[in-house]
Amino acid sequence: MNNLRIRRFTPLQRLFHFLLILSFLIQAATGLCRMYVETAWGQRLGRLFGGYDAALEVHKIVGILMIVGFIFHAAFMLMRVNWKHWKESLFGPDSIVPGTKDAAQFFQHLGWFLGMRRAPEFDRWGYWEKFDYWAVFWGMVIIGVTGLLLAYPIASSRLMPGWGLNVAFWIHRIEALLAIGHVFIIHFFIAHLRWRNFPMDRTMFEGSADLHAVHHERPLWIARLDADGRLGGLQVPEAVPIEKGIYYVFGLTAVAFGLYLLIGAIVNAPRITW
Repeated sequence: MNNLRIRRFTPLQRLFHFLLILSFLIQAATGLCRMYVETAWGQRLGRLFGGYDAALEVHKIVGILMIVGFIFHAAFMLMRVNWKHWKESLFGPDSIVPGTKDAAQFFQHLGWFLGMRRAPEFDRWGYWEKFDYWAVFWGMVIIGVTGLLLAYPIASSRLMPGWGLNVAFWIHRIEALLAIGHVFIIHFFIAHLRWRNFPMDRTMFEGSADLHAVHHERPLWIARLDADGRLGGLQVPEAVPIEKGIYYVFGLTAVAFGLYLLIGAIVNAPRITW
């Protein structure tokens, strides 16, 4: 019998995440292959995209597509806000906007890690999920703006002095490395490599989470749904085996490729000119 699950993400949200995974991995690979072109590892990585110059073209095209997708996502999120009751919509328990409660839960969670406090009880979103979301959101703004300046340097030079492009280049590179480190270390570990989720959390791929696990991890959300009479309507069956197989193949391939990029970048860092 299939395990009962609770729906957490809509098909559109899952599509956004799928496109973000693909575009981020491509951007990380094409950016790193050019950054590490002095190494054999970087040259091998570049050959996946047709070489050094071709990798830049792929980087530009996918970067523009990411910016377009980001604009659509921002518009989608704005449309979801109930502007007549904007305070409750933006700062209520279903909102992804962080608040003071998230900061309190962070320190309570830290105390639990150290054996000093009881574990916090979470609602629909944990503080780390909100941090993940907004880190990507503002990272897209920073990387997108600097990337456009660098993609069209002649047009950009009409708006700023030449040294401005050098600043944009380093901001772009540093923010990209921070994003790669965060996604391939922190996000991968929290989402997939924790013992409870290992080897992969299917929630974002399948759109639903194991109901028993959610009862344990997000008791406030379950209690709220139960009190509102919405819990039963969100319960869904587990995906059929062939669907789960597809999710695992895609997800584990993405994780493996991300870890390959991370380890290759760290190992070869002393071999490049910064």
